[in-house]
Amino acid sequence: MHRVGSASNGNSSTRPRKEKRLTYVLNDSDDTKHCAGINCLALLASAASDGSDYLFTGSRDGRLKRWLLDVDRATCSATFESHVDWVNDAVLVGESTLVSCSSDTTLKTWNALSFGTCTRTLRQHSDYVTCLAAAGKNSNIVASGGLGGEVFIWDIEAAVAPVSKCNDAMVDESSNGVNGSGNLLPLTSLRTINSSSNISVHTTQTQGYTPIAAKGHKDSVYALGMNESGTILVSGGTEKVVRVWDTRSGSKTLKLRGHTDNIRALLLDSSGRYCLSGSSDSMIRLWDLGQQRCVHSYAVHTDSVWALASTPTFSHVYSGGRDFSLYLTDLQTRDSSLLCTGEHPILQLALNDDNIWVASTDSSVHRWPAEACNPQKIFQRGNSFLAGNLSFTRARVSLEGSTPVPVYKEPTLTILGTPAIVQHEVLNNKRHVLTKDASGSVKLWEITKGVVIEDYGKVSFDEKKEELFEMVSIPAWFTVDTRLGSLSVHLDTPQCFSAEMYSADLNIVGKPEDDKVNLARETLKGLLAHWLRKRKQRTGSPAPANGELSSGKDIASRSLTHSRTEVDGSSENDGMVYPPFEFSVTSPPSIITEGTHGGPWRKKITDLDGTKDEKDFPWWCLDCVLNNRLPPRENTKCSFYLQPCEGSSVQILTQGKLSAPRILRIHKVINYVIEKMVLDKPLDSLSADGSFAPGLAGSQSQLQAVGDGSFRSGFKPWQKLRPSIEILCNNQASAVS
Repeated sequence: MHRVGSASNGNSSTRPRKEKRLTYVLNDSDDTKHCAGINCLALLASAASDGSDYLFTGSRDGRLKRWLLDVDRATCSATFESHVDWVNDAVLVGESTLVSCSSDTTLKTWNALSFGTCTRTLRQHSDYVTCLAAAGKNSNIVASGGLGGEVFIWDIEAAVAPVSKCNDAMVDESSNGVNGSGNLLPLTSLRTINSSSNISVHTTQTQGYTPIAAKGHKDSVYALGMNESGTILVSGGTEKVVRVWDTRSGSKTLKLRGHTDNIRALLLDSSGRYCLSGSSDSMIRLWDLGQQRCVHSYAVHTDSVWALASTPTFSHVYSGGRDFSLYLTDLQTRDSSLLCTGEHPILQLALNDDNIWVASTDSSVHRWPAEACNPQKIFQRGNSFLAGNLSFTRARVSLEGSTPVPVYKEPTLTILGTPAIVQHEVLNNKRHVLTKDASGSVKLWEITKGVVIEDYGKVSFDEKKEELFEMVSIPAWFTVDTRLGSLSVHLDTPQCFSAEMYSADLNIVGKPEDDKVNLARETLKGLLAHWLRKRKQRTGSPAPANGELSSGKDIASRSLTHSRTEVDGSSENDGMVYPPFEFSVTSPPSIITEGTHGGPWRKKITDLDGTKDEKDFPWWCLDCVLNNRLPPRENTKCSFYLQPCEGSSVQILTQGKLSAPRILRIHKVINYVIEKMVLDKPLDSLSADGSFAPGLAGSQSQLQAVGDGSFRSGFKPWQKLRPSIEILCNNQASAVS
């Protein structure tokens, strides 16, 4: 299970504490687009106050977007960003409340007509929240289901005053302070269904609400459906059965058997009598809940059925799934027609008048004609077939080569997304990451700036990786994944502070070339530069000096409690962000992290208003940025020898061992060889023990040292005539002078 923030381990006092992680997600230059598959769709019709139709999309990139719909175009009018993992489903409740669920185990409520205002975070699930179901527009009932086998029924009453401070285990206000300036969504009660009719009651002290917990599901839940009045709920998942619940009491009323594989989609008609189910067994079934039996089964698809949508009269069903195909089926006559085929599995459908929006594992969304008001128009075009009642009949027809011809070849409108990153490689310099996206395009990212520095187009990823190979050795100070469709860079203490480079190698103008730059520290300064400026404006004082924090007693005490820290004295704590660490403000990255309260949160770095403190950020992050303190590092040195190359005329006077610090510029080795060995000119500043670069550790170089020597970062090059010297490391030329 993907986790962005790491919880502390309290099982043993002798084990090191697992500190919270800080992640930043690099966004594409066109941030109005999704960059991963679209898991869910929700439509807000023109009855809204501004008279516009809106489409809401929830993506595997962790964000939701609102699209203003026109006849021939869709414009992104808001991005809803707070979830820290995939958005799996979304529904609209009341006039303008959007409810979403995520693999981060939370539900979030949003002001649907705002510019991305998260009004509440609901924390009750113990695992991924996979699906939602909502009653009619004027009802407040929302159900959620997840991989933990839990189903919760949330009753939201618009007339109740805003909740001030609810039970922390259940509700967080404003998603840990993120995007929390909008109207709060009142919460009245929570009913929990687990798997039988055993009811357990919990009381919320501040409001007096009585959530109801019932136990029943034995395994993961993938699909939910609810009738218009919100009195009946159906659920299904890996148990291959459809369960029916009374939402008013939280009790299970019946169980329907018939599918032979996971149930992935459910629909209830407005009255709650008929239910449609789609399954991984490739079948669609129509159930009569009054008769408690399956009345029809439809063999339409050749693979799993993942999405269902019905006409308003529940006479026809649109279905899509793993076979990339969208079908229309008459539930009475069993006539079926292939509307269209795509290039990706279909995940969800949403009817909008005579059109249907189709979401898939691709980052784009397509609109196709649906003729929902008069579906017979589609059958009149011909090419329809009679749906069988056994799954193998449809597969056999497909094998015989009589695959239906799609009614439509092209969608009437497409909301384009950015292709998701599907392959990546961290290069040896530990600043560049090579990526390949779903379209085959290869790009080079600079992760300390969060931008693409080279777009190579559709070239061989492996060949480009070999071409960009550098003979350098820098410690791994970050990890990367592409679960959200883009690069997520993870920083974990103390490992992230292990990499340093010389300012000269980073081309930092105006800084002494021998100054060492800690890559993680400067990256954190770049990420939090906007927050630091806002914080300074709010407090009216500059950033604190070394070892001081205006309101950071907790941070200082924690740094002393958990481990000794060292002050990074090699660079001034002036808040300056050097050019190699300046992040884009036009497509800023998003931070995902958590502090001591409220759970994980996500926000763009340019949206941080300076109010966040040690409760919201990991203490080690603030200790680095505000106090200039880094975790202690071992002063490790590597022993090695300098040897003359075969055939060299250099005479070996004595044998001696040298040692290397964490990093050392190779020109210092050349100076040492020239002065100490070639010219036999000892330096007074040399001590009995040497230092060298870890990139040469355990390697053989051309020349052997005469006696032991110390490479100090400050000694000056030899001023006399220099001979030509070549230094080899692992038989690779590292430097020539």
